[in-house]
Amino acid sequence: MERLKFIETLSVAEFKAQVGVQKIEVKQNPSTGKIFFAYGCETGAVSDKFAAGQITNPVISHVCSPDTGDMFYLLHQRGESNAPTLAVL
Repeated sequence: MERLKFIETLSVAEFKAQVGVQKIEVKQNPSTGKIFFAYGCETGAVSDKFAAGQITNPVISHVCSPDTGDMFYLLHQRGESNAPTLAVL
């Protein structure tokens, strides 16, 4: 995750309001075991820390992969990015 470029980070409530959904469902693909989240008819990625129960303060970030240029949403632990957290207000 250190290589991702974080564009914007939102609380789960802010994200739901921004994309116009009332719920987000975290799901697991039964064939691959990969965990993802679904909102409306769209999906996003989930940090590997979710399966380990290490997501206690979830946020959703719009991120970009520098290798491919792909942009996607990522559900992860607050403060889990390549930028240090200086304050939480």
